[in-house]
Amino acid sequence: MAGTVVVLDFDKTIIECDSDNWVVDELGFTDLFNQLLPTMPWNTLMDTMMMELHANGKTIDEIVKVLQRIPIHPRVVPAIKTAYAMGCDLRIVSDANTLFIDTILKNLGIRECFSEINTNPSYITEEGRLRVLPYHDSNKYHHGCSLCPPNMCKGLIIERIQDSITCGEEKKRFIYLGDGRGDYCPSLRLKEKDFMMPRKNFPVWELICKDPLLVKAEIHEWSDGEDMERILLHLINKISMEEFISADCKRQSFSVSSHESLPHVLPVRQ
Repeated sequence: MAGTVVVLDFDKTIIECDSDNWVVDELGFTDLFNQLLPTMPWNTLMDTMMMELHANGKTIDEIVKVLQRIPIHPRVVPAIKTAYAMGCDLRIVSDANTLFIDTILKNLGIRECFSEINTNPSYITEEGRLRVLPYHDSNKYHHGCSLCPPNMCKGLIIERIQDSITCGEEKKRFIYLGDGRGDYCPSLRLKEKDFMMPRKNFPVWELICKDPLLVKAEIHEWSDGEDMERILLHLINKISMEEFISADCKRQSFSVSSHESLPHVLPVRQ
């Protein structure tokens, strides 16, 4: 399946909750988070919350332990491993951060399944505080997308991946899975032969339902991990079959045209 790129959101797509909220809630800082939420963008808020956690004696080890017990549907990991084993190019596009995603994927044993993780960069300072930075730094670069938050336009990320990947003479086909408002912009960048998998009754599904014709890709909704596994693997197999038929037709066409181009054999007079 070298011709298939599977792009997944992370929060509420791979895992069953929002990793930012999970850390804040599990470490007992929900009230402060809710107090600060109306005052600043989400990405800035998470950097601020990491400062507050550190100031109150919470360590990186404590954050890691919380992340390692994050809830996930039991069929998601097998679905990802199967898609990887089938040769798909798996990538993540997420508004979480590198430490959270890497920690969870490594704990689940699927980090090596992903060729690329596009998310907000994070790092640990010498003092042991986690810093969370924006993927698109609005102080240096304004992505100009009204659909997306200032720190990340997933649509631009999808366009970059589309432009950078080709499979012979044909563009690779995409399957995109997501749940949130931020996944709506990339759904509009998908092509006619691609597939969009919005999580049913979540924000991206509701936005798509308002006018499904705006999405060129074929839409397949899903509800839980079992649904995701069944539909994702079905679409991968569908692409594989279509590629096989297309390649077979090309081979037959080449065979016929080659035969027709051969010179006729002239009879030898006895």
